[in-house]
Amino acid sequence: MAETKVLKAQARNGVGKGAAREARRQGLVPAVIYGDKKPPVTVSVAYKDALKFIYAGGFKSHILDLDVDGTIHKVIPRDYQLDVVMDQPIHIDFLRVAKGAKINVQVPVHFENEEASPGLKRGGTLNIVHHTLDLTVSADNIPEFVTVDLTGLDIGDTVHISNIKLPKGTADHSHEADVTIATIVAPSALKSSGGDVAEEGEASAE
Repeated sequence: MAETKVLKAQARNGVGKGAAREARRQGLVPAVIYGDKKPPVTVSVAYKDALKFIYAGGFKSHILDLDVDGTIHKVIPRDYQLDVVMDQPIHIDFLRVAKGAKINVQVPVHFENEEASPGLKRGGTLNIVHHTLDLTVSADNIPEFVTVDLTGLDIGDTVHISNIKLPKGTADHSHEADVTIATIVAPSALKSSGGDVAEEGEASAE
């Protein structure tokens, strides 16, 4: 589990589009903290900090310590909106996270031991179906990634979520039965080789 990062914020007075526009004019991104059976709190995050955290990757799968004027809120970013023209953050939703709570997150998939895959050594291609997995995890122990071992996989083999060992306390949350993560597919040259061999056989028979 990665070290919890701290994101600075400040309390925001006023709600509605007018207050949000004023915050943006001041170089701030309007945000709200909600959940854990507590009233929502409106805050603002410095634009440069919001941009840095969002584009660092994994923004919606990491717990943050949101420091609001010195008060720490343990949160996970649940959603954010980007300006459709400028591609800049214009609003963020933070969900409060209670200690020991179970939450749903998208966890990246990492692949290892490609050199130990007979299919890839023969020129096959790793066709990744899911780069992330929808998992239910403990808020205190969100895995940085899930590992898929490609050792022994040949052309035509498929990796399902049931084939891998998920981190302790982690469960599949997808709506798809036994999610397909990746397959080893044959290269086009290998696919056509059967036809080439057949043609050579017919020619020699003549």
